[in-house]
Amino acid sequence: MTDVVGKLWGFCHTLRHDGIDHGDYIEQITYLLFLKMAAERGLDLSRVEQRSPRGPLEAMDCSWPALRAVSGQALLDRYAEVLRSLDRAPGVLGEIYAGSQPRFKSPANLRRLVDLIDEIEWTRLGVDIKAAAYEGLLEKAAAEGKKGAGQYFTPRVLIQSIVRCMRPDPRGTPGFALCDPACGTGGFLVAAWEWLEAEARGTLDRETADRVKSTAFFGHELVARPRRLALMNLYLHGIEPRIALGDSIDAPPPPPEERFDVILTNPPFGTKGAHQTPHREDFAIATANKQLNFIQHVLTILRPGGRAAMVLPDNCLFADQAGAVFKILAEGCDLHTVLRLPRGTFTPYSPGVKANVVFFTKGRATEKVWIYDARTGVPSITKKDRPLSPAHFAEFERCYGDDPDGRATREAASSSEGRFRSFELREVEEREFKLDGFKWLREEPLDDAGEQPEPEELATDAIQELEEAVAALNRVLALLEGGAKAAEA
Repeated sequence: MTDVVGKLWGFCHTLRHDGIDHGDYIEQITYLLFLKMAAERGLDLSRVEQRSPRGPLEAMDCSWPALRAVSGQALLDRYAEVLRSLDRAPGVLGEIYAGSQPRFKSPANLRRLVDLIDEIEWTRLGVDIKAAAYEGLLEKAAAEGKKGAGQYFTPRVLIQSIVRCMRPDPRGTPGFALCDPACGTGGFLVAAWEWLEAEARGTLDRETADRVKSTAFFGHELVARPRRLALMNLYLHGIEPRIALGDSIDAPPPPPEERFDVILTNPPFGTKGAHQTPHREDFAIATANKQLNFIQHVLTILRPGGRAAMVLPDNCLFADQAGAVFKILAEGCDLHTVLRLPRGTFTPYSPGVKANVVFFTKGRATEKVWIYDARTGVPSITKKDRPLSPAHFAEFERCYGDDPDGRATREAASSSEGRFRSFELREVEEREFKLDGFKWLREEPLDDAGEQPEPEELATDAIQELEEAVAALNRVLALLEGGAKAAEA
């Protein structure tokens, strides 16, 4: 995959002379990759019907072989016609290519990219290749300080581990619906389908498969390009998803009959778009904190008995109003498990971010919270020397058990290093529902200078300590104010 990204990126520099910037180049690649992979998967695009307010248009041959067969100005013209036709196609195809525009001016440059894509059999690479190429190119752009430096994606190793724990199985559940309200390139949705295929072991009957593919997958994405990739990825798996474009927090809550059985999501971290309190009557706590609002949003769109897994940064566990939100969560849901992720999980996009996965089931109150610490004493993840692997989560999955609602028999001793421990609700209440305060493993000092944390991680630690201090001071001030008011009375 690294070699492929290197080739694609190297050609990106050539295209600068054609007036194509990084973002446009990445988008043009996704258009062409989809056509090539559709041909590899046997999807017939040789007669794409088009919608028109003035009546039906002639079907257009939008297939990869037809595009590859022409050269020169005819190739530029053909490519433009293909994009126009796909833009007017009904259904998911039209959504994928909505607003698509050709950016190439030189026939030679387009020919070279077509040849580059054509020489690789993409579906044999065994990964979600378009998303991987997209993320790899964004990483390159980030390294050069270009637009996109703040974007990062949930590692597939983590996604697959969460899916194995959550077991999003629609068999035997008519109307089953799975949603990611911050779906990015569709990683959770694709992994859920792949898990189901593997779990069924070829026994998934056609009726169930058709039902699931056409009615079970939902998403919401703020940015148009990742949404386009999500639609492409799922379409290539034969899935017809419904993925809305926009901020899911600002969308009106769905009626009860349109809510979801399983929610898997990694809401965007950071402060962009923060300091804005959404106008949602269903949110009990008015806050400008994006992650806390996402928790409240998930609580609304989850069906009674439904379950969710959310990736949340550490500061979401102790920020102002975090206790109030988690108190509501614990009262309305069984907040049964928290996975404290290793440092560097989001390398290379945000290596300093510390995060957790919070698992809960709606409809019964929390009695105890199990926390698995996969961070303390674990060397930080790096891209080359210590990449994230399934081994980082193997013991957690075993401790989690085979019940997706977290009700499997659990014991602290099930973790060989004492990383799995439960806390009664009263202990959570004593800490004002601030889940970051539960730390029982000792952090061993790093003897090797080469093992010292990266500067970004040190800065993140310092910021977190300051935020925790400010939160503690605010609590003290609130107590003092309360005492002063009582004295005045």
